[in-house]
Amino acid sequence: MAALFGSRVRRLRTAAGLTQAELGDRTHVVSTRITQIERASGAKPTLELTRALDAALGADDLLVDLWPYVYREAFPDWSRKFMEYSGRAVAIREYAAHVVPGLLQTEDYARAVLRVGRTLGSEEQLEERVALRMGRQERLGMPDRPELWVVLDEAVLRRPVGGQAVMCEQLARFLRTAAELHITVQVLPFDQGEHDVMGGSLTVLTMPDGSEIAYTEGAHYGQLVEDPDEVRRFALTYDRLRAAALPPLMSLDMIRSVMEDNHRGAKVPSRSERRRVAQEQLQQSGRRQLRGGDRRVPGRRPRP
Repeated sequence: MAALFGSRVRRLRTAAGLTQAELGDRTHVVSTRITQIERASGAKPTLELTRALDAALGADDLLVDLWPYVYREAFPDWSRKFMEYSGRAVAIREYAAHVVPGLLQTEDYARAVLRVGRTLGSEEQLEERVALRMGRQERLGMPDRPELWVVLDEAVLRRPVGGQAVMCEQLARFLRTAAELHITVQVLPFDQGEHDVMGGSLTVLTMPDGSEIAYTEGAHYGQLVEDPDEVRRFALTYDRLRAAALPPLMSLDMIRSVMEDNHRGAKVPSRSERRRVAQEQLQQSGRRQLRGGDRRVPGRRPRP
């Protein structure tokens, strides 16, 4: 894709009668940068530079439309292939263990996630990745939109990514899915205990021809699974997670409760609340002693 992009730039530049130096002047880069782009060598063009090239060459967004495909080449093969499959899937079933799935992230949440553990060279690169992630969400509003079913581990709700304000906005995004018939959200609570996908995430894609593809992901790796027998096992694992999770309406109630706690800043009780709870505990302790008479607490030595 980088080579295709470069050849398009070269053809458009030649048709416009511009030298590489002249195009560089119009896009505020040195001529050698234009050479790198046309030869598909060196760093890939940023979205800002792509827009400048598009405008300078009168390309009518041709280069801007190509840019996401050039950008994807920066990802490992398995990740790039997964994005291509998910862009065509008619149904997406996802279990998220640690963070909100990209298709449901708010812009601020996505920005906070993408800042972590990345070797981004600039704020510009960060914003490009955020824009690309937001762009992938546009398919959820199109006529050929996929059915999206998401199971969230409770940890996803409890971890305040980006701070309380960003997290409250993200939780509100979940609540709005109640009005979107093609999106279902469930929560897998902590009290369900261990399960088969602990420590990672799982996505099962259904393609237009009815075939299925699975994708598992950890913090620093991903695996695309296309073998039908293995995919069936992952699909069954997902169905078990979905069965163990709270029903959709109860899940929304839990999300709403977490959001209200975040709004109240309920992490630390107030001083008066702590005093009230302490008094209640003392009163309960006193009543237990009255009811118990001289009974001793097991394991505690009597006072001399």
